[in-house]
Order: sequence, then C-alpha cells, then structure tokens
Amino acid sequence: MTALDVTDLLPDDLLERIRSRAAAHDRDNTFPDDDLTELKAAGYLAALAPTDLGGAGLGLAEVSVLQQRLAGAAPATALAVNMHLVWTGVAKVLRDRGIHDLDHVLEGAVAGEVYAFGISEAGNDLVLFGSDTDAAPQPDGGYAFTGTKIFTSLAPVWTQLGLHGLDTTSPDGPKLVYAFVPRGEEQQGRVVTRDDWDTVGMRGTQSRTTELHGALAPADRIARRIAPGPSPDPLVFAIFSVFELLLASVYTGIAHRALEVAVTTASRRTSKKTGLTYSQDPDIRWRVADMALAYDALPPQLQALCRDVDAQVDHGSRWFSLLAGMKHRAVTTAKAVVDDAVLVAGGSSYFAGAELGRLYRDVLAGLFHPSDPESAHATVATAWLGPVG
Repeated sequence: MTALDVTDLLPDDLLERIRSRAAAHDRDNTFPDDDLTELKAAGYLAALAPTDLGGAGLGLAEVSVLQQRLAGAAPATALAVNMHLVWTGVAKVLRDRGIHDLDHVLEGAVAGEVYAFGISEAGNDLVLFGSDTDAAPQPDGGYAFTGTKIFTSLAPVWTQLGLHGLDTTSPDGPKLVYAFVPRGEEQQGRVVTRDDWDTVGMRGTQSRTTELHGALAPADRIARRIAPGPSPDPLVFAIFSVFELLLASVYTGIAHRALEVAVTTASRRTSKKTGLTYSQDPDIRWRVADMALAYDALPPQLQALCRDVDAQVDHGSRWFSLLAGMKHRAVTTAKAVVDDAVLVAGGSSYFAGAELGRLYRDVLAGLFHPSDPESAHATVATAWLGPVG
C-alpha cells in the first residue's frame, strides 16, 4: 500500500465529520453509528486483512498511525473500533506466522462483520490466563458459554463476539477456550446486552455488560483450547501484542490532540497584563514544551514495536514487558499531557462542552485497560529481576 492508499482509509474530510459528531455522542451517551458506517464504507474495518482476501493489506505499524489520527478526532470512536481491529490484528499476526486458524476473522471483516472483544470480567485479574466464564463442551464440538463479560465495546453493533471461558469438564481439562459467538444468540436469549453504559468518559464506545446464558459458539469458531496460566501459544502473544499496541495508539492520539488544542488556545488567548498572547508567556511556553517533550517520545516507540511485530522480530522473554511498558507509558503520558493542556487552556476547559474537558474524561479510561499499572510493573520487574521467590 502507498501512503495515498493509507490516507484513503481515513481521509481528512471523513476525519472532520467524525470530529464534528464526537461531542454530541459524549453528551447524549450514544453510539457513533454514522462514524462506523462511514469507516466501514471506507474499508477501515478491513485495514488489516490481506489484499488477496479483499482487505487493505496494512501492517500493524500503519494501522497504529491511523488509530492515532482517529483518536485525535473522536477518542471513543477510535477505542470502540480498536476492539474490532484487535481481533483482525490477531488473525493477521497468526497468518503472518503461517497459522490460518483465524482467517475467517479476516474474511469476515471484509464481508462486513464487526468483532467485539469479550475477555474482561469483573474481578478477574488473570485476564488472558484465566476466566470465570464456564465453557461447556457440546456434542458437535462447539461450546456453550455461561458468564458475564464487562466493557464490551461496540455492544450495540457487534456481529461476532470473540471471548474466552474455562472448560473444567473435559477429560483433558481444565482448558481455556477461545471462540466466537454470533449475534444470533441474542435472539435465542442466550446473549443479553445490558443497557448500563453511563460513565465519566469514552461514552460513545457503549461498552456495555454482556451476559452469557449458554451462548453457543459452533465448532468451526473455536479458536483455541489451551491450559490456564501463562502460555507460549501464539494466540496469547497475538492478543497481547495487538491489544497493547493499538490501545497505546489510541492514547497517543489523545495526547497529540491535547497538545494541538493547548497550542491553539495559547495562541488565541491574550493577557490583560502584558497585552501579549499566552504563547509568548515564558511559563506557558515551558509547559507546552514539556508536553511536547513527553509526547514526542511515544510515536517512535510505537512504530518500532509495531514494526517488530509485523517483521516477526524475536524479543524472546522481553516481549511482554516491552508491550506492557508501551501501553503503560502511552496512557500515563497522555494523562499528564491532557492535565497540562487544561492548565494552559484555563477555565474554559472546565465547561462540559469543551473539547479538553472531554479529553480529560476520556483519557481516564486508559487506567482501566490491561495491563494496569500494577500488572505492568510486575511484568517489567520479572523481566529484569526474575520471578519472585
């Protein structure tokens, strides 16, 4: 793909239309249906699918840049779409390594399927390494899932829910089962989507709670059965790498937008005391420079790690600490940059309709995504110091 082809997936006019709708979705607590419709029409949801399957054929590094741009316009839209891109990215990472088990996800994305990420569970800090959802084997080789998933972004519109559960009854159990449940299970009463998304920020994601009451995943949509706990299985690496790097991309995009808004505001505001714009004030200049110094470190790190995943670079046991560290730095840096942007902009950012006020609330969501600060620090400490005990 050329640079022009990449831009065609997210042209400036589309980006501005998405930006223009973001405040209303935040205010009204609604899902950005128009954003998704336009992004699908542009081929954005099939960005990671290879060209021979009808997709755009982009790599993780290119999609990371696109997600940063989208997050700068509408963070909630970017975060919602992120969860679909995670599953297509996982399928791509596996396919690049000669594993075609999830090619159906790439084909589905091209055909218009929308994938949601059903991994998070209340109180389950094992995340990928365990599940409180029961996965019951069926005679036809499929599984019935019973449990509750939280933070299910794209809740109103997903057509396939990628999830995991624990099979404790098979002779070789326990096994973590990764699979895809179709939306049709909702019509059977086996999937219930609660209308419970009323949050501080990222309201447009509509990441509602999903109840599973024996929701059926057919045999041909069972992605993996692996032992609970840390695993060398390629699926685990694929999920962890794509999830962390695309999340980091969203929050890096928020940081960039906050910096842009701070610069615009400082150039527009005038001091009654000096008659000069705030962009000439030495304290404001120092603060904006500090924001830029922090932000400028993020995109090169993201690009390097995304390219390493695309190129199948072997970082061995360092991979998980590098990925967790990237997500942690992106989120904490973005939060600090937004905090400083609010100080630069002054009291106007405190009003509910102000873009910086919305970014201030949206950026908080980064603290709740895996890897959280405790997990990231534990992972990095283990990489450098070895395991405890």
